[in-house]
Amino acid sequence: MPARASPANDPLMTFASDVTLGLTREKQKELPSKYLYDELGSVLFEAITLLPEYGLTRADERVIRRSAPETGRCFGGALIAELGSGSGKKTRHILNACLRGPSLTYAPIDLSATALAVCAGQLDNGGIEVHPIAASYLDGIGRAAALRQRKQKLLVLFLGSTIGNFDRKGAVEFLRKIGSCLLPGDGLLLGTDLEKPIPKMLVAYDDPTGVTAAFNLNLLGRINRELGGDFDLRMFQHEARYNAEHRRIEMHLRSKADQAVTIPGAQLRVSFVCGETIWTEASHKFALAELPRMAAEAGFVHQQHWIDEEWPFAESLWVRVAGP
Repeated sequence: MPARASPANDPLMTFASDVTLGLTREKQKELPSKYLYDELGSVLFEAITLLPEYGLTRADERVIRRSAPETGRCFGGALIAELGSGSGKKTRHILNACLRGPSLTYAPIDLSATALAVCAGQLDNGGIEVHPIAASYLDGIGRAAALRQRKQKLLVLFLGSTIGNFDRKGAVEFLRKIGSCLLPGDGLLLGTDLEKPIPKMLVAYDDPTGVTAAFNLNLLGRINRELGGDFDLRMFQHEARYNAEHRRIEMHLRSKADQAVTIPGAQLRVSFVCGETIWTEASHKFALAELPRMAAEAGFVHQQHWIDEEWPFAESLWVRVAGP
């Protein structure tokens, strides 16, 4: 008799379990933001990055270009591992700056085999040896570290603003876990979206053309496609709000009426009252002054940072110090 799949090794069962857990919460229904990025969601997010209202991606690339020479000076010849590599296009600036000798080893880490294949296709040339690692971030760093040569440094890239998906306590804890995978002298290049005027932040997450709304609503569409749900997407509305207490932008899906939804793949029937929301994503914004403190709490020294003034965004270079 074949063994039954468990949520740990069956992505669909894990999805169903997370949907059930999130939609049966007492105070605030929520869904993990990672499920926004199915094939359609990833296409929609790429479209978001091109919108004039969403300046983060362009700011990230501008700062990477500026930081690359100094990063290369500090970590030339290092093994480079990147968390959530995406297409890898902007990463080439750093890789070229760190290239010493005939080749450089680059280990992109992502759960998506498709994203890794795209990244490898973009970068596996010009002296860059790409070793894709399909794994969670922390497991991936451990596997990447095994690729290092004797006395070779490891530089971890955590670009964009993914760290903003964590609250401050969670961010420091996650960064501490990254540090535990590193040796003294290894580095972390970290992207953080900085605080800016609230209207500027809100329109970036609720553009007038509706691309972000389609991206958010696609999460309900994914539940319909993969778990047999009967969400009527016309009965939910995308909403972006700023939570001043926690200094974060939140994305929600607001029910337009009292309604009930059935999700056979999760063996779930869930009711919504008019105005009730599903919280789908959080993007915490940071103050520049708190970054050195976060570095110290996570076991790093904040060595240098670069800022984009047009869209306040920081790239920080941290160096791992000896752990406790």
